[in-house]
Amino acid sequence: MRIFLLALTLVLAGCASEPPVNKDEPNAGRYQIDSDIAPHVPISVEHVEDAHPRYEPKSLYGNKDYTLLGKNYPIVKEPKGFTQEGKSSWYGKKFHGHKTSNGEVYDMYSMSAAHKTLPIPSYVKVINKDNGKTAIVRVNDRGPFHEGRIIDLSFAAATKLDVIKTGTANVKIEYISVDKPKNSHEWHAIDPNQYYIQMVALKSEDGAKKAAEKLQKQFNSPTNIIKSNSVYRVRLGPFLDRDIADGTLLEAKNNSYISAFIIQELKK
Repeated sequence: MRIFLLALTLVLAGCASEPPVNKDEPNAGRYQIDSDIAPHVPISVEHVEDAHPRYEPKSLYGNKDYTLLGKNYPIVKEPKGFTQEGKSSWYGKKFHGHKTSNGEVYDMYSMSAAHKTLPIPSYVKVINKDNGKTAIVRVNDRGPFHEGRIIDLSFAAATKLDVIKTGTANVKIEYISVDKPKNSHEWHAIDPNQYYIQMVALKSEDGAKKAAEKLQKQFNSPTNIIKSNSVYRVRLGPFLDRDIADGTLLEAKNNSYISAFIIQELKK
């Protein structure tokens, strides 16, 4: 799906303060598997909503112009109205739990994506021209660097767009512009979302209740149990601040909950 880029280490050497501009740099031992794959037992992503566009300042990392294999990649300074057509690809288990270009943790079950030059973070609408399906994703990574490919979708986004089946797809992407609020208080107040972290999925209601009690004590967080068909999904939350949710997710992954992921819902 993606290739290893030996020259990337030279880029990183000259920009040590920034995370990699491409996840595929050849850091020995960084990844547990050599080739990217879908999860062995994929969880359902039907409940994962499109990313909800909101104003976010540019990340400290991943927003500088860069050069890779002799090609310059200037970051788009004025993305309003930006559209692009080309091939999409996707990335999954190999990178799950590793850092993206802006220092966040890649979650293959979130609606995210990688783009070579759009500001990080950005929100884009992705239209699969092969089947007409659409999705909204949050760009927080760099890539893909295969010729002709314009966006790398997370496993969840690729599943919703039916790109998993084909590996690549012909797509059109449209940048979604979000105006900056007048002040920081207004910015936080207008966030219409709340966030949960799904930790485990169990078939036993009693088991789910015991797991929720354990997780509540372990992470000092409220818990939430959702029944979906015959499965009880145990979640941390709700969190009203995305940064706190991201921090808790990282803590969960560091405590062996590798498959934990964030669910974004509109506030009720």
